[in-house]
Amino acid sequence: MNDLLKGKRGIIFGALDPNSIAWKVAQHCNRQGAVFTLTNAPVALRLGAINQLAQECNATVIPADVTSDADLENLLDKSIELLGGKMDFILHSVGMSLNIRKGKAYTELDYEMMKKTFDISSISLHRLLQNCMKKDAINEWGSVVALTYIAAQRVFPDYNEMADAKALLESIARSFGYHYGVKKKVRVNTISQSPTKTTAGSGVKGFGSFFDYAHAMSPLGNATADDCANYCVAMFSDLTRMVTMQNLYHDGGFSFMGISNAVIDQMK
Repeated sequence: MNDLLKGKRGIIFGALDPNSIAWKVAQHCNRQGAVFTLTNAPVALRLGAINQLAQECNATVIPADVTSDADLENLLDKSIELLGGKMDFILHSVGMSLNIRKGKAYTELDYEMMKKTFDISSISLHRLLQNCMKKDAINEWGSVVALTYIAAQRVFPDYNEMADAKALLESIARSFGYHYGVKKKVRVNTISQSPTKTTAGSGVKGFGSFFDYAHAMSPLGNATADDCANYCVAMFSDLTRMVTMQNLYHDGGFSFMGISNAVIDQMK
């Protein structure tokens, strides 16, 4: 333990079960000395095991629908009250696609469900940051990180409309990163993580195949959820004060590969 986050306060969105990246981030932040609240949608709280994590990290769980301004305002107010001050870091680990759940192909999307996907998976970051700014809820030099995936830049057919949602998420992080940086020195970044065996990720059609493909393509192999949690800790710490508006690839080198010998050998 290095106490990289000692004295820092935060909010972690999206922890569902021990396979969640957000779950690992909470554990690592706790070990590094941070205090924080945990939040997820009310339905996710009923289905998940977040109370176990809360007990482990001595954290309070506050339900919040990320599409509701009232819920986000309540989350911020209660977090500031419980933690004794404004936030130093926030993890946005939120994503859900009704079209994927319903098995709809990208060329046959239901647009009302698509709007809901964008509202939950992307616009929620804007809504969160807008409410944070209105309430002055983040300290100067605070750090906000949202989790994304390289399908925002490249075509992964079965990632479906979530690719569009992640592209919008990354754009919001850049744009709000400018405005929040000028106003309050708050930095906003996205981390583009390797395919990771989470409950959500494993629900994507063909996930196992492109997990194996990415692992074979990457010089270092796929980054694990624990690796990602370590990176988030670094981004929340004062060691990365001048990093903002970036989409940071955390993928073992996959993002800059064309082909690897391991993939060629598999094709033989």
